[in-house]
Amino acid sequence: MKCALIGAEKAECSIGFMCAPLGVSRSGYSAWEGRSPSPRARQSAELGDAVAAIYEQTKGRYGSPRIVRELRAQGRCTSRKRVARRMRDKGLVARHRTRFRRTTDSNHRFPIAENLLARNFATPAPNQVWVTDLTYIWTREGWLYLSAILDRYSRAVVGWAMSDRIDTELCRTALAMAVRTRRPPAGLVHHSDRGSTPAMNTARRSPSMGGSAA
Repeated sequence: MKCALIGAEKAECSIGFMCAPLGVSRSGYSAWEGRSPSPRARQSAELGDAVAAIYEQTKGRYGSPRIVRELRAQGRCTSRKRVARRMRDKGLVARHRTRFRRTTDSNHRFPIAENLLARNFATPAPNQVWVTDLTYIWTREGWLYLSAILDRYSRAVVGWAMSDRIDTELCRTALAMAVRTRRPPAGLVHHSDRGSTPAMNTARRSPSMGGSAA
């Protein structure tokens, strides 16, 4: 075990520096290093190569459970713990597919405000144009929805809200935060896409802002 430790760390420390405190002679370590790998070491190396091959073939999508199943289908009898250990040794981590959930529904009957920006996003001063959108984050407890409002001039987030429900209240909460913190003047344009949730929120004039929405 002492020689194995020296062998594992020799790239970071000199062999002579490690031999003395461990009570191993240089000649003893050299003799150990010159020995042929044990059958178990050879098996571990072969398993590691097989695991890496499956990992590459599946473009990194397989974790240890699926790799074990693939190895067993090839006639190799091994355990999940051994495969997981080989993956850690080689720095292999399964890539998880990104979950997708649609947040924009343009097929609705709510009134749609006129598009005042018409893709002209040039903004000469703060609090003249705000843009907003929804996104989603997968958590262990389910989907978490985020509504954020950015000032086009500074690209700073001026309002945001999170909820486990994608509804009008989520957008209203983000807008209320932005109005409360920035106190925008009359004429502010609040621009969103034409999905049903933003449409319910932005297709109205806001007396608190004195501006129009698009």
